[in-house]
Amino acid sequence: MREIILADHAGFCFGVQRAVTNALDMKNPKGRVLTFGELIHNSDVVKKLEQSGIHAISEENFGSVTKDDTILIRSHGVTKAKLEELGTMTDKVLNLTCPYVTNIQRKVSEYHAKGYRIIILGDASHPEVIGINGWCGNSALISKGGDVDFTIPAKCCVVAQTTEKQSNWEKLIGTLATRAKEMVAINTICAATEQRQTSTTKLSREVDAMVVIGGKHSSNTTKLYEICKTNCKHTFFVENAEELKQYIEELKGYEKIGVTAGASTPDWIIKEAIELL
Repeated sequence: MREIILADHAGFCFGVQRAVTNALDMKNPKGRVLTFGELIHNSDVVKKLEQSGIHAISEENFGSVTKDDTILIRSHGVTKAKLEELGTMTDKVLNLTCPYVTNIQRKVSEYHAKGYRIIILGDASHPEVIGINGWCGNSALISKGGDVDFTIPAKCCVVAQTTEKQSNWEKLIGTLATRAKEMVAINTICAATEQRQTSTTKLSREVDAMVVIGGKHSSNTTKLYEICKTNCKHTFFVENAEELKQYIEELKGYEKIGVTAGASTPDWIIKEAIELL
């Protein structure tokens, strides 16, 4: 008999749940309700928000914001300059930045002011990293995958994108520790990320196939997929049950199937996928 096993930790994390709940709880304000960029990296949730009258606004259309509009800051956060600019355009700004990300922004600002060069482990093009970099005057050095392709400063403060792999953090710190004269290392990979990666690692080693559910642009979901591919040859990455349908016949050939989901994947999408399996 086929067995479907859901990872111990999967789906919405605290920061994402907080952002989505607060957004959907908005009570018919005057003017538009806009998110600066997608609130979270999940197309199904973004569609649900749009159905509730909450739309994402891009940098290109930023100038159309009026004082009657309500702006929701995405869970990934924004730069200090952008936050201040938004405040001049409307006094109705709801900051839904994940508290863990806000903490990184504060630490980066604090140590930058003390003369430390900031080093961020993460994806330079990811909204969270772009936002964090904006709290140190966009002067941070970015390490991708724990690699160091820059001159290591004598005095540095190191932080990580909240969805980074622990192994990448250890790799980066190991390199910096041997060459930096003074280093402050603040492991800012959030607990939810560690829990999901740990439970996914364990499960992917015990099953015949893995199904990873989440947005293709979601950093934390992509990391889960990479972990699964390392441990389980037959790994499938889908956004929802509809996309999973194309793999159903192939999945029928496996007796033990593991399921995990990114921190931006809601419970109802996970449930639909498991029911399909």
